[in-house]
Formats: sequence, structure tokens, C-alpha cells
Amino acid sequence: MANLQTLRHSLAHILAEAVLKLYPKAQLGIGPAIENGFYYDFDLSQTGQSLQPEDLTRIEEEMKKIIKEGRVFTKKIISKKEAQKLFRHQPYKLELLQELPEEQVTIYQSGEFIDLCQGPHLRSTAQIDPQAFKLEKLAGAYWKGDEKNPMLTRIYGLAFENQKELKDYLSIKEEAEKRDHRLLGQQLKLFLFDQEVGAGLPLWQPKGAILRKLIEDYLYRQLSQHGYQWVVTPHLGNLKLWQTSGHWELYRENIYPPFKIERESYLIKPMNCPFAVKLYQSEPRSYRDLPLKYAEFGTVYRYERSGVLHGLTRVRGFTQDDAHIWCTKEQLAPELKKVLSEGLTLLKNFGFEKFDLYLSTRPAKYAGSQKDWQWAEKVLQSVMKELKLDFQVDPGGGVFYGPKIDLKLRDSLGRQWQCTTIQIDFNLPERFDLFFFNQKGQKERPVMIHRALLGSLERFIGVLLEHYAGDLPLWLAPTQLILLPLASRHLEYAQQVARKLQKEGFRVELDEENKTLPRKIRDAELQKIPYMLVVGDQEVKEKKVAVRERKKGDLGAMEVTTLIKKLKNELASLAGVG
Repeated sequence: MANLQTLRHSLAHILAEAVLKLYPKAQLGIGPAIENGFYYDFDLSQTGQSLQPEDLTRIEEEMKKIIKEGRVFTKKIISKKEAQKLFRHQPYKLELLQELPEEQVTIYQSGEFIDLCQGPHLRSTAQIDPQAFKLEKLAGAYWKGDEKNPMLTRIYGLAFENQKELKDYLSIKEEAEKRDHRLLGQQLKLFLFDQEVGAGLPLWQPKGAILRKLIEDYLYRQLSQHGYQWVVTPHLGNLKLWQTSGHWELYRENIYPPFKIERESYLIKPMNCPFAVKLYQSEPRSYRDLPLKYAEFGTVYRYERSGVLHGLTRVRGFTQDDAHIWCTKEQLAPELKKVLSEGLTLLKNFGFEKFDLYLSTRPAKYAGSQKDWQWAEKVLQSVMKELKLDFQVDPGGGVFYGPKIDLKLRDSLGRQWQCTTIQIDFNLPERFDLFFFNQKGQKERPVMIHRALLGSLERFIGVLLEHYAGDLPLWLAPTQLILLPLASRHLEYAQQVARKLQKEGFRVELDEENKTLPRKIRDAELQKIPYMLVVGDQEVKEKKVAVRERKKGDLGAMEVTTLIKKLKNELASLAGVG
């Protein structure tokens, strides 16, 4: 079978031809292959029409007709002048031609259709399974991604080697849509967004705040056991701080504009690092103090364009489980090993089992010496090899201040999410002149490690909700149990049971509404509460509760003490996370 990206690129070419057949005045943008498929951008302003989702079926059928003709893709190299004549009615192609420095350009032809394209393409449309692609959706896209340019119509398509792969993908996609954390957030009353508050700024409802606190408390316990000290830093700071760090120069497009306080310029905090550095500088440091580990739940604010905001996974204000470690060069390898092991353990305790690791190496522009980079990259490699972890190298993917390890987890649908990152920093110790006194009493520069294990609480909670489809394990469920009295006469006993469970540390609700039992059970199921405790005449008489476990159904009547023991055993089995 042909290379999948080549097949997808060829389908983009066929899509452009099909659109031109149906809308002869359409103007062509570009059409690359992308993950899972392809797209092509069109300017339809000259046609006097706009595409609707229902039009995709007609375009798809036209594409299948072209495919069945067995068209051959022919590559030709022509002069730029010839190309300008060919594309004289296609202004976007002419613009692309003007930007090309070469005097000869590549075009591809199939039948009468010609496109400006580097290729490659398939030999023939006969190599394409017409049942293995599907036009998926429409979107708006600025020409060249610049909002100052015209808005074009983008048609997205899916493409795979065969029909089964397409069906499998669509099945996973359908399941992913059911698991969309934005819908689950509303259904489970965890968080919401309000346009009067501002785009990309989530408001956490009581149950969502409980979930956040559970995650924070777990991290606090775990990291405290590993020698981290907890700090808190402000939400704004003097602009000079980020000018010294280099963030203002290098990341300004993601930083909100400065504002004045008593003639000084301030920033709302885009990164926590400079504050951590100032804490390090607050007193003289000796080699005996190292490694020094400061952790915080630091909330930062970064400008993200509205078009890329996506629920909790792409926001403008988020809280990082941030930590900064200062150590000697000799301590770097063992500290990295600890951090990576901590990250893997944490993610496994949250229910993730599959991970992809990447080592990102020196980019074209970098701080520090080439020698330091080579040494640091070797240390990172040796740590992953020592832990027997498979990893891929991302050449030039490091940030300017040092190499890094990115750990991407895979959720229950096999999707990859960037969470954990561990970075070595040559920049801040130099810019802020950080030092410690070594065993000889001489000043020495420490090595600095930045690390976030979950990445951000917002993003991680979004991933967590989709991983579990909102059906969180007992230790993370904001409400662990709900009492369902059958009638008002059972309410007093239900309240007694609720108090007893709360005293044992469980998160309990009591449904006091005048509803039928099936309705109460249905509502509890929709809220994805792990355990439902039904209370009727028999339960009051025997001092028991009828236990229903979510998904498993009726477990029978139990004494409350027996239930408490069962729940505590279940929590204890989760590697101490409860």
C-alpha cells in the first residue's frame, strides 16, 4: 500500500478538483495531508454561494467519481512564467508563486485538473479505496493563518488505507465525543465558562472545586514525602523580573500587556519561574542545602487566541503543579531519575498505563554552551536508559534554555496528551547570577530543573474526565455515596447514616426530593456517583442500607459498618491514593 500521507495528499488534490467541478468560480488555497486525513482551503466569495455541512455529501460523491476514473497523477516541472499563465484565475496560487525564489516550479496534473504542488502523489487514483475516506466538517481559516487576510472555507477529510480503519476511527471518534470533558463538566456540575467573565477562564463549581482539592492534596502528600518544600508566589510582579529572565523578550506574544502601579510596570504572572529564583536568592546557599526543591500550585495567565481555546485543555488562566529544583552537577542524574519515577507513579495512580517519552535536544538558538547541552542531553538519555524506558529523540525540540523530557500519556481511547515535562535550565541561573558555596568555599553555579508532573490542573482534569468518561474512581469522585430514602418516613434514618459516613471521611449526599426510586437512581447514575444506598422500611428495621454500585447494580443489604470496611479496603487498594 502507498504511503498513507501520500494517499491523503492525493485526496486533497482530488477534493480541490471536485469543488472546482461543482463551483467553477472557486479560488484555491492550499491542501496538505494532516493527522488522520487532509484538508483544502477555498475562497467561494466569487461563486455567490457558501457551503453547508449537507453539501459535503455531494462533494464526496464527485470525488468518488474522479477516483473511479483511475486518473494518473503526472508530475511536471515548468517555469514560473508558465505557472503564472496556468493559474491566472487563481489569485492565491499566484501569491504563492511570487513567494517562491526558484524560477522553476512543480505542478501535478490528473485529467484536466492542475495544481501547484511539490507532491508527492500516488501514481493513480485507482490506488485509493473510495470507501476509506470521508469528508468530515467545514471550518473557517484565515489565509496563511493571518487574521488580517481573507477568511477561507476549509473542508476537512478523513482518510485511511481501508474501510475498516475508517470505521474504527469513526467509532473511536464517536466515543470521544461522548467523553467530551466540556459536556461532562456541565452534566456533572464541575465547571463552567461565562462570556461576561471572559473566554478561557473557567469557573469551578463546588464539585469541581472538590475534585481539584483532592488532586492538590494527593500531590501535596506525595511530594512532601519526596523532600519538596511548598511555597506560594504572587499573581503579578514587576515587569523587570521577566525582562531579566528573558521571558518578556522571547514569549511576549503570549504575555498580557503591562500595567502601571505607582509609575512601575507590572505583569499578571505568565510563568512562576522568576519568583522561584527570587526565593532561592533570598539567602546564601551552601552545597549542604542542595538539592533544594520548591513546589507550588502556581496560577499563571497567558494570552491564547480565542480560536485555539478548548474547554479546560486550552485556557487563558491555569494552575501548574510547578516545581523548581536546584542541585549540583553531580546530583543532576539522581534527581532526574527521582522526578521521572515520581511522575510515572503519579500518573499510574490516576489510572494511566501507557506513555510515550521524548527527549528534546538543542535548538538552533540556545542559551549556555554547546558543551553543557551535550552533557545535559547525555544525562537525560542515561536516566531514561537506567529506568529502562523507551524514548524517541526530538531533534532541536528543546526550549532555548535547555534540553527536556516530555512525557505524553495515552488515555483509554489511545489518544496522546502532553502533561509531564522535565526541563534543564542553563538560562535563569546565569541571568540571575545564582550560586552556592561548594566544599572549597568557592562560588559555583547550580543546575536548575523545571518540572510539572500533571502539567496544569485544568488540562489534567479535562484529560482525566475524558479518560474515565466522567466515571471517576472512588477516591476522586466528588460525591462518593448518595442516600436514597424511599419516603419521608425513612429520611431520619438516612440522615443518621449520612452523618456516620461523613464522620468516617466519606463524601456523601442525601436525595431528599419527592421522586420515585427509579428516578432517584437514574439521577445518581447521570451524576456518575459510585455508590447508591437505598433506604426503605426493611433497611430502617434491620439498621442496614441496600447498596447499589454504579454499573454493577444491586449488591444487597449491608450493615453500615460492613459498608465502611468495604469502602476503606477499596481505597486502600489504590496504592495509598485515597
